[in-house]
Amino acid sequence: MVVPSLMAGLNVVGLNVVRVSNEMYHTSCSWNQPVKQDSNPVRTRRHAGRLRPVAGRHNQRLKELRLAFRRADLTAQGECAIEGPKLLEEALRAGQHLETVFFSESARPLAEKLLLQINARTETLVLPDALFNSIVPSETPQGVAALLKLPAFSAPQLLDRSSDGPLVVAAGLQDPGNLGTILRSAEAFAAAGIFLTEGTVSPYNSKVLRGSAGSIFRLPWLRIPSAELIPLLRARGIRLLATSSHHGTPLPQISWALPLAIFIGNEGAGLSRELTRQMDETLAIPQAAQVESLNAGVAASIVLYEAARNRKDRVTETGRKK
Repeated sequence: MVVPSLMAGLNVVGLNVVRVSNEMYHTSCSWNQPVKQDSNPVRTRRHAGRLRPVAGRHNQRLKELRLAFRRADLTAQGECAIEGPKLLEEALRAGQHLETVFFSESARPLAEKLLLQINARTETLVLPDALFNSIVPSETPQGVAALLKLPAFSAPQLLDRSSDGPLVVAAGLQDPGNLGTILRSAEAFAAAGIFLTEGTVSPYNSKVLRGSAGSIFRLPWLRIPSAELIPLLRARGIRLLATSSHHGTPLPQISWALPLAIFIGNEGAGLSRELTRQMDETLAIPQAAQVESLNAGVAASIVLYEAARNRKDRVTETGRKK
């Protein structure tokens, strides 16, 4: 997570953020409460009996999982593929229903723990290690993957939240690590949601999912062409703010009054000329002249932190006047 020294102990408009073992947690959210583990060995064995062995690579669900990972896209049934115990637990905490969970043979001890949290109606399969490792994208597989349906949001649903925080627009971001970071930072700093326009990396990319650290399960987002999005933002009176490496209004001088949409452009080229012409204002993050630009994920996180800090200060000042 970027700008860690700025995040620790931040309270953003009633959202308490604390650091535990170098991770950020929202203590005001119910999904952050620890899941009680069942220590009864009889129940544990009964849960473990739910695992159905699959030895052949021609199983239909395995084909769907493999294709979803390979294409970084949804299955024909609209399911997203995720990998790793941390991401799976984040999905469960966010109330997501897992359609099918896949374990490797060597991960049976992990399966016995996770099955206590997984709905009894969820299909659970166990695969030979070599078969499991050939399907998942990571170089060091952790023994669990799943197919699940992510929540779907419409443009009006995101726009209706524009009074709660800034909207973020990822316009042509191609690095999955950057998009994952921006999703995580957007949730940490109480953004209203994220729009993903043309040219942006797939949100179903395994590196995006992992980098979001579960935020993609909780933060509203939508893929939409910019030609369709801009008129919708204008119709709601939402101010359009572009980001630039050196040219524009210095960050401390920006007005963060809502409603506001913050556009983050391509890592190398920034926003297209067509989009730039439609912006109301361009902001620049003060930095050393010899530095060409900041990483897009870092830049977006700094901007989102500044917007959150400014909103918090305004709320505090309003409270004092009352």
